[in-house]
Amino acid sequence: MKTRKELIKEYKQTKFRMGVFAIRNIANGKTFIGSAPNLDLIWNSQKFKLDLGGHTNEALQQEWKEFGAQNFTFEVLHELQHPDDPASDTRAELKTLEAMTIEELQPFGERGYHKQLQQGFR
Repeated sequence: MKTRKELIKEYKQTKFRMGVFAIRNIANGKTFIGSAPNLDLIWNSQKFKLDLGGHTNEALQQEWKEFGAQNFTFEVLHELQHPDDPASDTRAELKTLEAMTIEELQPFGERGYHKQLQQGFR
């Protein structure tokens, strides 16, 4: 049996799947794009926030309430490989990949939950 210290060390060395995901409203086709350092946990986290009414994206939150959880799906769009250098800034890489995906899919207006701004998007 492993000690608590060994289990903690093992957990810290675990390389989780990281990348870009989409939450899709299957009732109207709208999409929310996000990124996460742990794709295996992010869907539960997003659902928890949406169920409690505390998601940061107000349009997604409103439609979650209106259409119900059963009308939304979760999909991994891109996975980012872990770098060999542990000092690499994977969060910056995730945000760049997320921005590229938003640029490609254009989830604005009737197509999604993001807002276009003069200098980019949110």
